[in-house]
Order: sequence, then C-alpha cells, then structure tokens
Amino acid sequence: MGDINMLTGKVFKYGANVDTDAIIPARYLNVSEPSELAKHCMEDIDLSFVNNVRKGDVLVATTNFGCGSSREHAPIAIKAAGISAVVASSFARIFFRNAINIGLPLLESPETVANTEAGDTLQIELETGIIKNITKGLTFHSKPYPPFMACIIASGGLVEYTKQKLTESV
Repeated sequence: MGDINMLTGKVFKYGANVDTDAIIPARYLNVSEPSELAKHCMEDIDLSFVNNVRKGDVLVATTNFGCGSSREHAPIAIKAAGISAVVASSFARIFFRNAINIGLPLLESPETVANTEAGDTLQIELETGIIKNITKGLTFHSKPYPPFMACIIASGGLVEYTKQKLTESV
C-alpha cells in the first residue's frame, strides 16, 4: 500500500443512506482523538467492523453515504480505522468535503458498487480513477480528482496541504 495513488484492500459493504450517526454514534462526539473514534466506527450497524478492518481496506456503499449531520468526526473515524478509500454510488455533499479536508479519498462509481461484494479485494488508482475488482477480474472507472484536490488528499488533508504551501512560500 506504499503508493498513495494505488490503494488495495478488502471490501466492507453497506447499503443506502449510511448517515454520520451510523458511522460514529453521537454518544462519542465528545471524543476528538482519531484513534479513539476509530474504536467505535460503524459499531451501531456492524459490530464486527472494528475487529475485522485492516489498514488499507475499502468501504463500499450504495447511495447518499455520509448523510445527516455535518460532523467531521465521521470521516476522521473511517480514516483512523484504517480505511484507505470509500467507493459509493453517491455521497452527501458535506461529508464529501469533510473527507477531502482530512485526506480520505472518496470515489463515485455506481458500477463498482453494483458489482462488488463484501470481502472482495479492490485496487484503486486515484490518479486515473480506475477501480479493479481483483476478486472478480472486473475494471470500473470513477472520475479522477482535479489536481488541487489530489494534492490535498496526497498531503493528508487540507491542514497539511496548507502547511506545505506556507513552507514553500517562505
């Protein structure tokens, strides 16, 4: 998984309208440490998630992933749990922006979602938007990020990206 542009991981798959409260329940919103949030990620809809997820794995969901409140805790918990990317048919707008801001890649690809099952292995090339289901031998496409967003993700998020830009301008 060394290359930030090439991600490979096992799939955890969920349905439509997975809201931010399902991703990280409201009872943990007083927690700000990413590693603590990760311990409770997805626990209300999948108790086995935190025990089975491994660094580099991929979360796949159908439509409107990340809907609900605009809490930044949700993408932070997902990333801290080890998820390298989320592939869905569609994302809630605020969740999408929050994920980019913390450096969590999101890819919209209804075809990938329709042809991927939990436990499959996906390989994602962020630079091109190519998604391969290694388990099934299928290839799909997602729109790649514009260069400025790709830089934010590669930097680990907006804060790190800004720090790098400020250092470069000194």
